[in-house]
Amino acid sequence: MGEYAKLQRRLMLATLALSLIALVRFDVLVARSLLVGSCAGLLYLRLLARSVARLGGGSRQVGRFQLIVPMLLVVAAAKLPQLELLPAFLGFLLYKPALILQTVIDG
Repeated sequence: MGEYAKLQRRLMLATLALSLIALVRFDVLVARSLLVGSCAGLLYLRLLARSVARLGGGSRQVGRFQLIVPMLLVVAAAKLPQLELLPAFLGFLLYKPALILQTVIDG
């Protein structure tokens, strides 16, 4: 489990690093939306990791609670004028390149 915790930490830090790099490249509205989406992606990744960690302890399926996070993000981006939908969703997906990056580094 120690290796799994280290991998989780590295994924979170890589996602945060990619988010910060992306933040300096855009204007305020896009950067804000990207940041909110990135935070939602980090929350989703954390909930998913917690659900996967419980798999070995008697649970046989991944929880569905983490699926609420992207739905809430889309609803918030659609309703709030301070957020744009596309940058928020792209921010949410920033954990994917971090995951690929970690795979390449570890591979």
